[in-house]
Amino acid sequence: MKKILLLLFLFFNILSIGNAETKRIISGKESAKITIIAYESLTCSHCANFHKDVYPKLKKEYIDTGLAKIEFRHFPLDIAALNASKIAQCKSEDSLRILESLYSNQQEWVRGSTVKDINENLKNFIKKEGYKIDFEKCINDKNIEDYILNDRIEGAKKFNINATPTIIINNKKFEKSLNYKNLKKYLEKLI
Repeated sequence: MKKILLLLFLFFNILSIGNAETKRIISGKESAKITIIAYESLTCSHCANFHKDVYPKLKKEYIDTGLAKIEFRHFPLDIAALNASKIAQCKSEDSLRILESLYSNQQEWVRGSTVKDINENLKNFIKKEGYKIDFEKCINDKNIEDYILNDRIEGAKKFNINATPTIIINNKKFEKSLNYKNLKKYLEKLI
């Protein structure tokens, strides 16, 4: 009986270690004065536009200079976004690169009339981009799925998020129209 209990204890400790390995996708220095949280859905065209039009300027002026960091949090709006989030979250050392690639090439993989079609396009895209990911393992990883869904639950409860992208700056919801000019004006007041 003691051996069974010991094995169960070790098994559940190993599972909890797997959860500890799931890390936030962050760009910037951990010690930055300003923390920006971006709640996004990988199938959201407005989120892709944010990554194309706003994020590069934000990165150049605030993130790369150490003034701010940005945490990308998951708020999947559909099953395709959930699965893409699992892929982005699955490989910690490449997560930011994968996330950026998924947004900048969104139209390439967000195609198909069924989840199966979209998953196949996502799988082919990841392979074409050269990411060494066990697609099936990542898609079926319950710990990663829980992590992603907990981001969504926390965003809805804590910040009353109901659309993407939603930006939180130092724990306050950014309420203005999301463009670089408005964001810059807001950030300058915090420096």
